[in-house]
Amino acid sequence: MKVKICQHLQAAADTDKTAKDYCEECVKTGTEWVHLRTCLTCGKTHCCDSSPEQHATKHFQASGHPVIKSAEPGETWRWCYEDELMQK
Repeated sequence: MKVKICQHLQAAADTDKTAKDYCEECVKTGTEWVHLRTCLTCGKTHCCDSSPEQHATKHFQASGHPVIKSAEPGETWRWCYEDELMQK
């Protein structure tokens, strides 16, 4: 079995300093979110795909920033949209 390697995940810097405890776009529109994700390119925090607006995915589609990490307490995983790979 060949293991797929993602250069985006390997290159992504950690941005714990910029993670927020709210979705920046949901706050603007008054929408509720389920879980939070932080972009490892620009540090913006958005809601997950279980949330009504799916702002993290929309941010990737608009910006091309490929890697997010969970902004939930105790979670350390990362996700690359481009390669559809997770790093735990």
